[in-house]
Amino acid sequence: MKISKLISVSLFLVALLSVSCRSNKEVSESLSYYHFETTCINASPSGLLTMRAWGSGPDKSQAIEEAKKNAVSDVIFKGVKGAPSGYLSQPIVTEVNARERYAEYFDRFFAKGGEYKKFVKETSGSDGSRTKAKSDGRENFGVTVTVDRSALAAQLKNDGITK
Repeated sequence: MKISKLISVSLFLVALLSVSCRSNKEVSESLSYYHFETTCINASPSGLLTMRAWGSGPDKSQAIEEAKKNAVSDVIFKGVKGAPSGYLSQPIVTEVNARERYAEYFDRFFAKGGEYKKFVKETSGSDGSRTKAKSDGRENFGVTVTVDRSALAAQLKNDGITK
């Protein structure tokens, strides 16, 4: 009788240990998909935002271009975390679902060689201004960029996207 109870308790503990180990694996896999946010480093009164932006791609150059696109997109649609309060931290386009409503415009704007490039530049092309994050099969880079928010807002107004 004591042996059967001992075996039952042992099996229960093995099953419990197995379940707890499996859940840890799932948590660690979900953490590998962490999204890095664009953050403001410095802002000038003229509307220049120096930011740390992240991008992902199959190689280094595509990841850096994606980071630049993400920086411009965040300024347009999300606003920038860490920017001084006021208009610099707010998104330029506040209309709900504007990305979808003006999809044709923004698809051209963010296309390879699109107009977004006029409003963003990497502050330094050296590897000192870049941070590489580890990932399986993709390159993830954080780069320091400057976005001309004022010129970007003027362009969107001229193109009829904002009022």
